[in-house]
Amino acid sequence: MSEKMKDNYKISFIRGATTATGNSAKEIEDAVVELINELISRNNLIKKNLLSITFTATKDLNACFPASIARKCNGLDSVAFLDCQQMYVPNDVDFCIRIMAQVLLPSNNPVQHPYLRGASKLRADRC
Repeated sequence: MSEKMKDNYKISFIRGATTATGNSAKEIEDAVVELINELISRNNLIKKNLLSITFTATKDLNACFPASIARKCNGLDSVAFLDCQQMYVPNDVDFCIRIMAQVLLPSNNPVQHPYLRGASKLRADRC
């Protein structure tokens, strides 16, 4: 990226979340793929400008790692991914997958945080 182009971009952090319909690898895969696709489309992301994503999952999701799914999704094999278990809080959203993505966005591009499915109640202001 040229110096002139760098001046037009800023590092941004995008939050988001979704829920899986259950604790199977397929259900988690469906939720992660949908969330990644929404992250990219809502923010008009160029894949090479997606730097890293940290995933957290509630304790009821343990059939697979969300990052392993994302790594195979949309040619994102060069993105830095990390999985963590979400802190347990009673009455939290079940089967919830949250993300924190670090991206390069054009300076004038507003950030769109995707909150999908049952996770939409976490941030109704962003849905």
